[in-house]
Amino acid sequence: MAKIKVANPVADLDGDEMTRIIWQMIKDKLIFPFLDLKTEYYDLGIEHRDATDDKVTVDSAEAIKRLGVGIKCATITPDEARVKEFGLKSMWKSPNGTIRNILGGVIFREPIICNNVPRLIPGWTQPIIIGRHAFGDQYRATDFVVPGKGVLTVKFVGDDGTVIEREVFKFPGGGVALSMYNLDDSIRDFAHASFTYGLARKFPVYLSTKNTILKAYDGRFKDLFQEIFDAEYADKFKAEGLIYEHRLIDDMVASSLKWSGNFIWACKNYDGDVQSDQVAQGYGSLGMMTSVLLTPDGKIMEAEAAHGTVTRHYRQHQRGESTSTNSVASIFAWTQGLKHRAKLDDNGDLEHWAETLEKTCVDTIQAGAMTKDLALLVGDHQGWLTTEGFLDKVAENLTKALA
Repeated sequence: MAKIKVANPVADLDGDEMTRIIWQMIKDKLIFPFLDLKTEYYDLGIEHRDATDDKVTVDSAEAIKRLGVGIKCATITPDEARVKEFGLKSMWKSPNGTIRNILGGVIFREPIICNNVPRLIPGWTQPIIIGRHAFGDQYRATDFVVPGKGVLTVKFVGDDGTVIEREVFKFPGGGVALSMYNLDDSIRDFAHASFTYGLARKFPVYLSTKNTILKAYDGRFKDLFQEIFDAEYADKFKAEGLIYEHRLIDDMVASSLKWSGNFIWACKNYDGDVQSDQVAQGYGSLGMMTSVLLTPDGKIMEAEAAHGTVTRHYRQHQRGESTSTNSVASIFAWTQGLKHRAKLDDNGDLEHWAETLEKTCVDTIQAGAMTKDLALLVGDHQGWLTTEGFLDKVAENLTKALA
């Protein structure tokens, strides 16, 4: 079978531990045997990030901006224990956070549904896509421990001399305090990305906030979303039979449990962090979740697996023991990224290949070939394959499907 020619390269961002092992297997078994593909390789393994003072992470983000597509393996965000384990020079920041801050955009996370894998929420028969605003709020906040009795104030000094000062609280004793922010431009980008993705997927869009409590802060999200929707998207949504609504976060959480899916849920940064994990678990497994970062104009995408580096399995691998690690989310990182490459390049053959690989993964699992995490969900009678055994089975089935 002739390899499919891919005209333009993608950025390949390698990672850590068990997912790094799987990443290489995916390339060896599922990517390069089928595609004539050039990649720009960036090693985001923790040791190489440390050796480059994390410059490699910034370089990889700039490459994604230049190429339009980045495909990322799961990586370690070091804590004190990791600093000691690897002898790191610094407790480096999350590479995902660094890349998001350079690219901007919105993270869209979507479950990969297999009919034979039981869901914790059985009514979720269609995908729920979480759109997480990837800037500001708690993740850029300044917080500190208040040492004792005193007054907390917040002050803004404008370049034009405008001064806004508020008394926040008179502390009767020690406590904690926090100040956080967001930007109109970033919120507008969040709105454009959410509405553009809704039209692309033909899904309604719901924004959730707590504007009844945070009247100015969350109210700004609500008002800017509505302003942009009315000006630029209302007619397009109407033509597709789609709706946009703002809902209170508590009402949205309750409604989402009752609905079957097929909607985009636009969440503020922290809400998106929480709800994406809840949705993944509700569908059965964090190992069955896609994650793409998309810029507001829809031109740049970074695709990754929405889970960690699977340290426990890596320790088994280091001891020479067999593992059964779910590689589906990592496979879908490649297919999602390459589908975007196909869209940018107008490459129908590449798009068909990526969609066929995604369908093959699901069909393979639904035919009873799966890793241990999914087998335990299915029940005591279900057997499972090793990490490599599952990838071999998918490669075998992909070859048949493409023939």
